[in-house]
Amino acid sequence: MQRLIALSLCLFPSVCLATCPTWNDARAQQEITSLQQQLQHWDEAYHRRGVALVDDEIYDQSRAQLHDWQRCFPSTVTAQDPLAGAGGPVRHPVMQTGLAKLADEQAVADWIARRENLWIQPKVDGVAITLVYRDGLLLQAISRGDGRRGQDWTAHARQLPAVPSRLAEQGEVILQGELYWRLEQHVQATHGSTGARSRVAGAMASNRLDTDTATQIGLFVWDWPNGPEAMSLRLQRLAAMGFRDSQRFSLPLADLAQARHWREQWYRQPLPFATDGVVLRQGTRPPAERWQAEPHWAAAWKYPLRTAVSEVRAVDFRIGRTGRITPLLRLAPVRLDDRQIRTLSLGSLERWRTLDVRPGDQVAIVLAGHTIPQLHSVVWRSAARPALTVPDPGLYHAGSCWRPTAGCEQQFIARLVWLSGKQGLHLPGTGAGSWQALLNAGLLPDLLAWLELDAAALQQAPGIGKTRADRLAASFALARQRPLGQWLKALGIPASISLAPETDWDVLAARSLEQWLSEPGIGPTRADRLHNFFRTADLQPLRHRLRAAGVSGF
Repeated sequence: MQRLIALSLCLFPSVCLATCPTWNDARAQQEITSLQQQLQHWDEAYHRRGVALVDDEIYDQSRAQLHDWQRCFPSTVTAQDPLAGAGGPVRHPVMQTGLAKLADEQAVADWIARRENLWIQPKVDGVAITLVYRDGLLLQAISRGDGRRGQDWTAHARQLPAVPSRLAEQGEVILQGELYWRLEQHVQATHGSTGARSRVAGAMASNRLDTDTATQIGLFVWDWPNGPEAMSLRLQRLAAMGFRDSQRFSLPLADLAQARHWREQWYRQPLPFATDGVVLRQGTRPPAERWQAEPHWAAAWKYPLRTAVSEVRAVDFRIGRTGRITPLLRLAPVRLDDRQIRTLSLGSLERWRTLDVRPGDQVAIVLAGHTIPQLHSVVWRSAARPALTVPDPGLYHAGSCWRPTAGCEQQFIARLVWLSGKQGLHLPGTGAGSWQALLNAGLLPDLLAWLELDAAALQQAPGIGKTRADRLAASFALARQRPLGQWLKALGIPASISLAPETDWDVLAARSLEQWLSEPGIGPTRADRLHNFFRTADLQPLRHRLRAAGVSGF
């Protein structure tokens, strides 16, 4: 409902540091100031212009990170109020409170255990507003602002069909609620917030509110500060005034099990608005004049993160079998949808160069298809920009690194992993660890040197004992029995081809480019790659080794 964090809690364990950064005071000042400026930029856009430049999840985690750094370096910087500068010219008759955010089920259970007469509501994802009625007439509408003062939204509010211009209630009625964007059959777990809040904030901050937009904005009243003391009576009276959703979506709460049920229900079942969690409330609360910025009688339990923010610890550049260079971000561990994420692929060197992600940067991560972690955005950049050693893409390609020469170790190991894997020779018990151990022991001067290693030789490699050596030797012996087609795949032939029984290496190597083009399913690009594959200089000695080893077809 509002961007206000209970800084006394560790809201996001993924960004609450176990240890503080090893910065000197100058570096700490630099980094914290940089993050403060980023947050101030977001705050100004949101509170002044009604524009949310980042999702609430990213904002909340970023502010929690700032708080953590300020805890680590208390003498370096001064903490700032996130709502500083957000106020407006109009004073709220009753303070618009924020919400403490409960980090996990244990925090929710503890909160419930200390209270009674509890209720639960969906945490509607919109923009907060105060409505003031006097003797049934709408007198004033005020944006949340800093909770004490806000902008005058009265003119726009009077254009909203969801905001009654008259109430059948005498005296002064002060209502606090959420303006939201109407959505049909909206499932939060599937669709997220879809920018719903930003649409409302932008509309209310605009100079002119058109009829179609006004119709799309709904109102959920979540409190009546000067209303009846009993929650059930407040809800009945609100429903009688026309605010039926307040009663429909405010339910008695007995325990954690019920809180868990409704949180899951509202997360996964259709609702007419976007939500980002649930709100737990006591039925009774102090008199309105004693309300504080962070109330003890209400708290939020947000939904599982859809977007997580994590620090980049290092950037590795992985060179694959074909010479493709893939940047890999090593991250501070972060949890998304019960998955612990420590690494993130950027896909290509070109994308890394565009993003220029460096250690110390903070990135936002999402799960594609609920399974594959992907980079959503670079949230902010570290003030320090460490230099990185980036491989030269001109040195790596499909024909490079058949031997473990300097700079070729990664691609060479990748070739071996492919060769022995299911797509190649399917040699049981082999993998990256085995090949790395043999390479480190100096037993792999070329791609096929392992064909000549017996169990005794294999035991020379540190970490390979007699049992493992015997198994590897037996697995390597199977390689001699594999047919030509399987060996060609293992060596990385660039296209699938059909082989007649009498076909051997010499027949394939003798084919012209035109003959490859005549094969079914082989176009010019594949034909050229196949033609060049059999003429690769580094493959010729390997072919002779295979012939000497008695492998059929060579």
